[in-house]
Amino acid sequence: MGETIKFVQGNEACVEGALYAGLDFYAGYPITPSSEIAELLASRLPASGGKFIQMEDEIASLCAIIGASLTGRKVMTATSGPGFSLMQEALGYAVMAEIPCVIVDVQRGGPSTGIPTHGSQGDVYQARWGTHGDHAIIAMTASNHQDVFAVTIEAFNLAETYRTPVILLFDEVVGHMRERLVVPESGVLPLVERLKTSVKEGVDYHPYLPREDGRLPMSDFGGVHRYNVTGLFHDMWGFPSSEPRAVHGLLRHLVDKIENRANLIARFKEYYLEDAEHLLISYGSAARSARHLVENRRMRGEKLGLLELQTLWPFPDDMVREKCANAKSVIVVELNMGQILREVKMAVDEPQKVFLANRIDGVFITPEDILNILRLIQGKGV
Repeated sequence: MGETIKFVQGNEACVEGALYAGLDFYAGYPITPSSEIAELLASRLPASGGKFIQMEDEIASLCAIIGASLTGRKVMTATSGPGFSLMQEALGYAVMAEIPCVIVDVQRGGPSTGIPTHGSQGDVYQARWGTHGDHAIIAMTASNHQDVFAVTIEAFNLAETYRTPVILLFDEVVGHMRERLVVPESGVLPLVERLKTSVKEGVDYHPYLPREDGRLPMSDFGGVHRYNVTGLFHDMWGFPSSEPRAVHGLLRHLVDKIENRANLIARFKEYYLEDAEHLLISYGSAARSARHLVENRRMRGEKLGLLELQTLWPFPDDMVREKCANAKSVIVVELNMGQILREVKMAVDEPQKVFLANRIDGVFITPEDILNILRLIQGKGV
């Protein structure tokens, strides 16, 4: 059939990526600026044999996809900041019970209902720390529609590989702008399918016993194996346990399976880093302005470079430290009060050379905004 070329919103690029990845169950509740995802899937998903259901709220939405995932489905929901806040308890449950699912948060200004129709990147820390307790999480983002499509597929692949929820942190600017999207022919991009257990019916099945490679095979709930699923600390059979060794071992497993693979999970793009004296680090829509500035100033002989992050969590400390090592200054460009700035400062060897270029007023950051910060830094002799 060949590839298909479309002119779409970022939210539609996410839908195309989810369908390509094999999404077959979606439950959600509409909220600006993510509503187009639900609207499109309401027609597209049933047409491809999947199931769509509008739930009564965001709490029920995440709970519904958790249940569907346990039965073997590839699942997704989408929301924005206030709805994402409501999902946090169920998100923790999915982490603890190791249930693959994809959660899209198309960010808007907050806190509370904030500015529903304006872009923001203020949910970065909520994605990492919104649910209670010690845990690890995978969160990804993108600055253009082709990458939105690609990281959506990657989110499904990572969810299935590590039996974990994966968060897609897009923002209103990317979600609502329109760009060209190339959808490859089916089968071109690699997909990770659910790892099913080889344990036969009637044989003792351990749903939380990792293989040597760390992966946990699953059995479809309601199928041939009966097993327990709980948000409590549990043993390898899934039954609640407060035995210290079981608690310690499970928590270490939940964290280590992701944090110990931060370098493997890390996705990023780099521009002109080989000779960059001043390095910009950005992500999502803000990276578009950062790249524009880099391209423009390099034509004038200034040695600027850009590191665009697509994996925000687990934060790729080692990679960021390496890329920043030779820069005179590092400028983090984001639409919040410096949530990734803090991570960069902790990662690099010289945190005093890391600065922030941001906007928090609902207005998209421009190349001129970033240039003004760069000139201030250069004026200080950095």
